[in-house]
Amino acid sequence: MTTLKTRVLVGVLVLGTLMAGPIASACPFCSAVSQTLRQEMEVMDAVVVATALQSDLTRNADTGQIKMRIETVLKGGEHVEAGQEVTAVYFGDVAKGRRFMLSGVDPRDMQWSCLPLTPKSEKYLEKITQLADKEPSERLLFYYKYLQDEDSMLSRDAYDEFASTPYDEIKKIESALDHDTLVTWIQDPEMSPDRKRMYLTLLGICGDQEDLPMLESMLKSTQKSSRSGLDALIACYLTLAGEQGLPVIDELFLENRKASYADTYAAIMAVRFHGSEGGVIARSALVQSLHHILDRPDLADLVIPDLARWKDWSQIDRIKQLFLDADAENNWVRVPAVNYLRACPKPEAAEAIKELEKVDPDSVRRANTFFAVPKPSAEVKAVKQ
Repeated sequence: MTTLKTRVLVGVLVLGTLMAGPIASACPFCSAVSQTLRQEMEVMDAVVVATALQSDLTRNADTGQIKMRIETVLKGGEHVEAGQEVTAVYFGDVAKGRRFMLSGVDPRDMQWSCLPLTPKSEKYLEKITQLADKEPSERLLFYYKYLQDEDSMLSRDAYDEFASTPYDEIKKIESALDHDTLVTWIQDPEMSPDRKRMYLTLLGICGDQEDLPMLESMLKSTQKSSRSGLDALIACYLTLAGEQGLPVIDELFLENRKASYADTYAAIMAVRFHGSEGGVIARSALVQSLHHILDRPDLADLVIPDLARWKDWSQIDRIKQLFLDADAENNWVRVPAVNYLRACPKPEAAEAIKELEKVDPDSVRRANTFFAVPKPSAEVKAVKQ
């Protein structure tokens, strides 16, 4: 059973996000760890590759200042030039001749931040500078090669580039994806959940129905490592199985009252992805799966906003009853229930609101005061697999 504090917090986040209407998103199940090198360069006045002219023995150990010579100007040629000597602050170990990426702001009094480079990372940096103005999908072809690079800085940067790229752009590199390599990465028990989510997303793009037995085995596994990144795992399974895969997900997570809150929520997120970006399963089928959650009053508020956004007005009576049956343990369902009815164009919805206002005028007032009427989201046309 989830705690009241957790449920209220999740409910507010779901309502605030979903009722605002569709939002342009990045990779659906990936979260960027930090700003990428390319993104960092975009906001700098100057970016250069420089060589340390001093070592730990000769620099100012108290201030961290060290003299460097600019070798290559990657950005900001109007402010600096190759051969120019600058002073930067760096408190790590420094040997004379060590190379750095220097990022500078304030051209009148340039302040430099330092990032140590290897010969490999220097070539990487030069390449992403050349790709900066290219289409996102073209950049991804370069970053793809570094996703599992032994240099952690490069692999992290490549991951963050994928994580911040819209799903529609990622799909454009389908032909470049190595299916067998992705499967190997996904099956690695040591793979981090964030990486596994990304690789499952990529497998959904380049895989086929022959991958379904493996994915279904992972869905049913009791091993924590096999089911990590469950939201992306479910989404990948549904991408490749299509509508025929929904009964499996319903049985394991949406109908199953013994499924944990985290697992059920992961399934909801996967269904939500397919209703907003997936383009494989019709919403008319997806809402049937979400209807199962209406049988679980403590979780119903998680899917009611989706039903409103996807214009599923078949559940007026059921949602009205959820409002009437709510008690102190699940009264958070009342505001999303009212908002669903507010969005519904059918006259019986307006009549239901009048009836519910007599039961709990405060919840109806909160819904009207703090939340806009849910906006229907654009239909995503399902592509036949």
